[in-house]
Amino acid sequence: MWFSAICECVSLVSDPRVSQSQVGQNFTFVLTDIDSKQRFGFCRLTQGCRVCICLLSYLPWFEIYYKLLNTLADYLTKQQENDLNDMLNSLYDLPVPKPFTPVNLSVVVCYVPAYPSVPVYLQRNLTEYFVAVDVNNMLQLYASMLHERRIIITSSKLSTLTACVHGAAALLFPMYWQHIFIPVLPPHLLDYCCAPMPYFVGVHLSLLERVRGRSLEDVVILNVDTNTLESPFDDLHNLPGDVVSSLKSKLKKQSTATGSGVARAFMRAQAALFGSYRDALRYKPGEPITFCEESFVNHRSSTMRNFLSMAVNLQLFKQFIDGRLAKLNAGRGFSDVFEEEITEGGFCGSE
Repeated sequence: MWFSAICECVSLVSDPRVSQSQVGQNFTFVLTDIDSKQRFGFCRLTQGCRVCICLLSYLPWFEIYYKLLNTLADYLTKQQENDLNDMLNSLYDLPVPKPFTPVNLSVVVCYVPAYPSVPVYLQRNLTEYFVAVDVNNMLQLYASMLHERRIIITSSKLSTLTACVHGAAALLFPMYWQHIFIPVLPPHLLDYCCAPMPYFVGVHLSLLERVRGRSLEDVVILNVDTNTLESPFDDLHNLPGDVVSSLKSKLKKQSTATGSGVARAFMRAQAALFGSYRDALRYKPGEPITFCEESFVNHRSSTMRNFLSMAVNLQLFKQFIDGRLAKLNAGRGFSDVFEEEITEGGFCGSE
């Protein structure tokens, strides 16, 4: 299946009319198994589309794998096949290192990021997304993700397309998109765009007209190349105005040189929207800890109540609550940057 996925992606940019700027690029695809576990395919398409190098991993370490792919491509260009094979063997035999541990692989030195955390391991994708899409469209798409819409992102460049899909999805942290997720949709799967359930897919611009020719209804489409967003919904209007205003202000001040600042701004918005979940946890001696939806929705502002009454039905929110309850009831507890943001921002204890 993974080999087929690579071939489909390469076919999108192997047209002789494609300029040289469209090759020699990095992109990704995702394989999702029956248990919803994702395996990432990191690809490097060499000049002329003659060779595509691919590394498969369950770890979403984009910067690390792209650095490795660039080195492997350099070995191929210089016809240093022995060095290439030695490096691949070393990489295959190397155990997964601990966070912030330097790893030496031939000429490559990598630093493994902390995980899980604010998705700074996606910094490359977030930066590219932030540069390509303006703040208003980012906010509109964020709101559509929080409403679990059917969403298509399109671009003429595979590397930009997959970076923007991953970058946009990362802004839901600490929640995760729970439905169909395909960073680059192969041509033979275009019918997925007619699926009646929520999805988040990347479609190469060369295929967009074929997608539009199908019976699409209530689909949000973001064209990264033109920075335009089409949506039949006004999802942003349904989000609390104070949260949106604060987020917009932070993004307009944010330097485009870093993706971690963008991630932090959206994480604060997530904490403002969902941080009061702590106040809805119920403890009874001898019984499992539970979550009270009614208490969660009973927030201080009518705008927030309207949003939260919708949010409790979201799959991404249900997955988040189930995960928190599982840890609490297992006696493990948890402490992560999202919980720190809730505490520092005072987003709980406000009923």
